[in-house]
Amino acid sequence: MAAGKHRQALPQMNGKLFLTDSGMETFLVFQQGVDLPEFAAFPLMDTAEGRAHIDRYMRRHVEIATGAGLGFVMETPTWRANRDWGAKLGYDADALDRVNRDCVAFLNDLRDELETASSPMVVSGNIGPRGDGYSPEMLMQPDQAADYHAAQIASFEAAGADVVTTLTMTHAGEAIGIARAAQNAGMPVVMSFTTEIDGRLPSGQALREAIEEVDAATGNGPVYYMINCAHPTHFDTVLDGGSWMDRIRGLRANASTKSHEELDNSTELDDGNPAELGGQYRALLDRLPNLAVLGGCCGTDHRHVEQICIACKEAA
Repeated sequence: MAAGKHRQALPQMNGKLFLTDSGMETFLVFQQGVDLPEFAAFPLMDTAEGRAHIDRYMRRHVEIATGAGLGFVMETPTWRANRDWGAKLGYDADALDRVNRDCVAFLNDLRDELETASSPMVVSGNIGPRGDGYSPEMLMQPDQAADYHAAQIASFEAAGADVVTTLTMTHAGEAIGIARAAQNAGMPVVMSFTTEIDGRLPSGQALREAIEEVDAATGNGPVYYMINCAHPTHFDTVLDGGSWMDRIRGLRANASTKSHEELDNSTELDDGNPAELGGQYRALLDRLPNLAVLGGCCGTDHRHVEQICIACKEAA
């Protein structure tokens, strides 16, 4: 499949169920013993051993999708590959451009090898927040965020990614800026917010209000929204009906019911109960009519994605 084929027609918008990956960083650190300074996976792409880790991880998840005849969204390991985090790891602007492009090329090659007629695949350039994904301390204005994130989006566009996906957004201002930067680059963008245990963003804003604010400021710029890095019990009570819920098409939940603060201070992995999590996803299918992209976040791995697949495939 040619790079960028789906830019104008993302197949996950057509009613078919798609899987995506799980908690890459927590899996590599806690289960594989991989050292990830600053919790960044992208530097692994600069060594043969690191690339092998990413390859094995991604293939194991793709196998679940192809075995079930479902689609798959491949996310680049670039959640930390932006200016501030890159500087902490010794990556300047040129090095970040190189590694972001390399990650897209790597997944495009993997897609060419693994995609099947019944399992279409999408290559997504993954963007994380400028600050800490658990903290709202760095609140960005939209213009500031658009300028900051434009370089990474440009790298993804040049390398032929199909879509940009922003994970673990803590506040609306940064989300608006990223959406505008993606629009300026001609790239479709998926926007994923995280919530605290009360279902509100770390900034304190209600999830519904954040989605409506971003849509109002960008002309419904994101192709859809997701929720990630929160357990279903943290946000299910705020899914109170309304057209805003139609905009939620993806879910990447944590395995643990712990708060962000508790997870930040954990020295051991809390991988929860994969089968129970699958059942919670199944229940959310009935409440979120457009839910189509299912994966995991912190503490999850291929076991959780497999249980989510089992629980949701028939219902979907």
